[in-house]
Amino acid sequence: MNPANLPNGAEGQVPPIPRSVFITGASGFIGQALRKRYQALGCDVRGMDLNADPAHNVVAGDLCNPQGWRDHAKGCELFINTAAIVSLAASWQRYRQVSVRGVRNCLDVAIAGGATRFVQLSSIAALGWQYPDQADEQCDVVIGNEYRYGVAKGASEHVVLAAHSAGEIDCTIVRPGDVYGPGSRAWLSEPLKMAKSGMLILPDGGRGMFTPVYIDDLLDGLMLAAGLPQALGQIFHISAHEAVSCQQFFSNHWHWAGRSGSPRSLPLKAAVAITGLLWRINQWLGRHDEVTPDVMYMFSRSGGISIDKARRLLGYQPKVALEEGLRRSKAWLSETGQLS
Repeated sequence: MNPANLPNGAEGQVPPIPRSVFITGASGFIGQALRKRYQALGCDVRGMDLNADPAHNVVAGDLCNPQGWRDHAKGCELFINTAAIVSLAASWQRYRQVSVRGVRNCLDVAIAGGATRFVQLSSIAALGWQYPDQADEQCDVVIGNEYRYGVAKGASEHVVLAAHSAGEIDCTIVRPGDVYGPGSRAWLSEPLKMAKSGMLILPDGGRGMFTPVYIDDLLDGLMLAAGLPQALGQIFHISAHEAVSCQQFFSNHWHWAGRSGSPRSLPLKAAVAITGLLWRINQWLGRHDEVTPDVMYMFSRSGGISIDKARRLLGYQPKVALEEGLRRSKAWLSETGQLS
């Protein structure tokens, strides 16, 4: 019998349950949800995060210094790297340290520890913000001086694919859409704070595309990609059936904050100029803030993404409709006191 927490593919593909799993970023939004899912299947789940959580077998560490946590990963057959810089305001040096050198460190730890499968959590940000509608896994990754987060994600994929190509370890890359649901700081808590303050601003009338994927659907896609043999050496987009406009998605936060109408807007060029000035001021003051031009670019994405490959090879099917996902999200915001 297939356990309730194990996804089925369209043709009955069922990923084997790993005996042991190691997760980096195990206390983060995605890492924590993944840890709970594998634990519910009876797996020995261990992990690493910036802060230790002994109650859940998570040790303290970071990708740049694997000496302090590599022994904790020994003997785990599946290694999943969810740890990353979750920021659109980091320096090139920091992105290089974590997204390139740090990912290589993870591969080395996984190989030395005897893992047989490595899964890298990337992002559709690797495509940049200007790509054709229904972009698939063969589309170009972004390069250049803009959209640093996406450039770094693309670089991390190169490291992983090189290791797979060299026969070091079997690897798979998952590019999630915009992951939301209970526990999401990036797409629930932070936009709600901005809406409450009246600072939620969308470029060009909010016409940019948002690619929501509910956390439970992402976990299904990750588990299929981590377990099925047809996923080896592949990149998969995991998202919902369809994209929506940023205005459609973030108007929910605007209304939850008690405001009428839609979030405020500026032309993209003006939004980039203003956020660029604010970013430089914050850098000069030594103050970290996510108000950057790259945020405006992210909110101006030109199309949705295709999940046809994940459907075809993995049998992946998103189950949680946007309306239901937002209902659950609003309930969580209320339960945690973020909504009155």
